[in-house]
Amino acid sequence: MEELGEDHDDGTVARVAAIDIAKASGMVCLRVPHDTIEGRRVQKVWTVASTTNAILELGDKLVCQGVERVVMEATGSYWRPFFYILEARGLQCWLVNARDVKNVPGRPKTDKLDAVWLAKLAERGMVRASFVPPKPVRRLRDFTRTRTVFVQERTRHKHRVDKALQDAQIKLSGVVSDLFGMSGRAMLDALAAGERSPRILADLAKGSLVKKKPALIEALTGQFENHHARLLRVLLGTVDHLTAQIDELDRLIVQTLEEITTPHDGPEPGPGPSAGVSARAVAEKLDAVPGIGPATAQIILAEIGTDMSRFPTPEHLVSWAKLCPRTIQSGAKNTTGPAGRGNPWLKGALGEAANAAARTDTFLGARYRRIVKRRGHAKALVAVARSILVISWHLINDPDAVYQELGSDWHQRHLNPARRTRDLVRQLQALGHHVILEPVPA
Repeated sequence: MEELGEDHDDGTVARVAAIDIAKASGMVCLRVPHDTIEGRRVQKVWTVASTTNAILELGDKLVCQGVERVVMEATGSYWRPFFYILEARGLQCWLVNARDVKNVPGRPKTDKLDAVWLAKLAERGMVRASFVPPKPVRRLRDFTRTRTVFVQERTRHKHRVDKALQDAQIKLSGVVSDLFGMSGRAMLDALAAGERSPRILADLAKGSLVKKKPALIEALTGQFENHHARLLRVLLGTVDHLTAQIDELDRLIVQTLEEITTPHDGPEPGPGPSAGVSARAVAEKLDAVPGIGPATAQIILAEIGTDMSRFPTPEHLVSWAKLCPRTIQSGAKNTTGPAGRGNPWLKGALGEAANAAARTDTFLGARYRRIVKRRGHAKALVAVARSILVISWHLINDPDAVYQELGSDWHQRHLNPARRTRDLVRQLQALGHHVILEPVPA
């Protein structure tokens, strides 16, 4: 039997450390080659507190040991201090999916054994690194995610306002399309200030609502009491506070986009931030895609970054975002499985963009209408979201690329005439007609 030496060209790592992270501590496993015995490895396991000084001391120790890679499992948000501090220390940090490093069933489940198992997988090259964006993109991501949460919270409080009105028999939302529009907000402020006359409240209507004054008077006639007014003042104050915070986040997001630049692939990149294209300019390019607005473009850049080298092809990005079905092959049988959860922040923004693009007279809208007939609404939206993400990859990856609308009739113009003729004949035959085709004379 031939014995082979260690070969690190196949993804294996000689000096590796793994961390099983909890809330207040982390179990570290260090595996390095033996100093004198070839083929033997030395393993050491110890606990490190999740404080800054303890992690800095761990980083110094791992650097002294010549560790080539530090692998840690994604556990909530507790991995962030370890990852960020050790990365700043100069170590190569990998964040891995817990599903990919799940321990073998039937073995004891302890933090020590989990750290050892993770280290063994890492040194054999059997784990894949998850996407962790650079620090500027992480700052942008914090702002966009907080804004999304605040927008959702503001919407919930707006719904609570309507519930308070319904409790007081005020049916304003049945007449006013936007309860927080100019007219609706004026009526809400007047109600909170103590005005109870339906006619005076209806006189606050502006624009097209002036024609609906009789309906407004009927809707504003109810049993609005003082405790409803106090509750309404609290809810309106919360909505105004969240609106001010969202505006501040919008300003911070625009400022952060100015500080982020895309990698420069030219022959002679210049020094400093001017070497690449500003992320704000990339966001403006994304805004030209049907369905994508300024906020959605900012979310896309915050979630996937501006460096597409992490995703060599659009298919890699689509697979990472879980916008394509999972392939399952067993023998000669090929099936598809569920796509998976993916990034909920990115998928939520792409879902809203796809829903908006589906109602447009564009290529993406025509794509939705072609697919929805045979696959249903949900799958058609996923297909459109996938197309939007592919377009975004090209716009981000190529600084000179701009979006060009293909038109809603693109599929019809590129459809094979013979195939279309065959499909139409089949449809007529299914309706009970006998079809005879005669070519039109030239």
